[in-house]
Amino acid sequence: MISARLAGMAGGAASIAAVAAVAGITAVRRRVGPPVPDTGRREDFESMEFDRGCVVASGDGVPLAVREVGPLEAPLTVVFVHGYCLRMECWHYQRRELARRWGDDVRMVFYDQRGHGRSGDVSPDECDIARLGIDLADVIRAVAPRGPLVLVGHSMGGMSVLAATRQFPDAVAERVVGVALMSTTAAGLARTGLGRNLQNPAVDAFRLAVRTAPGAVQFGRGVVRGVIAPVLRAASFGTEVSPALEAFAEQMIHDTSVVTMVNFLQALELHDELEALPVIADTATLVLCGDDDWVIPFDKSEQLADALPHAEMVRVRRAGHLVQLEFPDEVNDALDRLVQRARDGRVRAEPTRRTVG
Repeated sequence: MISARLAGMAGGAASIAAVAAVAGITAVRRRVGPPVPDTGRREDFESMEFDRGCVVASGDGVPLAVREVGPLEAPLTVVFVHGYCLRMECWHYQRRELARRWGDDVRMVFYDQRGHGRSGDVSPDECDIARLGIDLADVIRAVAPRGPLVLVGHSMGGMSVLAATRQFPDAVAERVVGVALMSTTAAGLARTGLGRNLQNPAVDAFRLAVRTAPGAVQFGRGVVRGVIAPVLRAASFGTEVSPALEAFAEQMIHDTSVVTMVNFLQALELHDELEALPVIADTATLVLCGDDDWVIPFDKSEQLADALPHAEMVRVRRAGHLVQLEFPDEVNDALDRLVQRARDGRVRAEPTRRTVG
């Protein structure tokens, strides 16, 4: 029954929705001008694999791949949490430049969220934002059990950070001195951004198949990937970027299991971490987003900043969803300011609103 339903949608709703969504997004992004220099071809986007690494077992047994840069006894640890259909290498430019700026004063921790990158696959029941917050706490307990922390989350990673702070408020009060929320939101996306663009019966049917009819899953993989992946690719960047960088972003999306794609999509649509905002209200915070973000619209970041009295709000002109890859200098500068505030004990940001890019 489910297989037939998926088959019937393969040539209809799925392809129509994917083409329409990509056409709508891509048409806005096309720019006339000379080819963009392929500066990204000089980048080794996989260089993080040579950093100090380990595997942390989450509380429910999922292995989480972790990489670290900087001394184990550094006075401050910054933990980076990646977003939906990405992996820790999306922080490539931050790892390289901020390690140079911060030197031995900061330890940087990166990890792949469950179902992503080198971390373990998960069942549908293990794909929710609250569980991602517990994973973040597990990583911190394993590799950074002492000292002050700055938490940096992009997209779904920002939701993970909020979920962790909501569930472990005492740890926030004792250890968290800074929080960066990039291209993210505290509440669901069912009617805006990614949720709106991916409202499609093929996705819903595949989700049902994963749970109730495993035999239908293999057939539906191509259908659902054809709906979700093109939208994510088209929404990644707001400007023309290096072909090598574009290929790297596309590869991260392609490498993500379609089961992960579908099951975490529902988590993104339904999550609500508004209760986390009072927990970090007295913490130095950064809210950053591109104003051409089609996955999580810029107004979601404005709402976050309005709810956080000590937030520096950074608007990156023309940036798409992968702002840390598209405008790394602007993101690095903003994170550097946050870390300096955290190290100096300055909670309030001045000025509180910036437009860059």
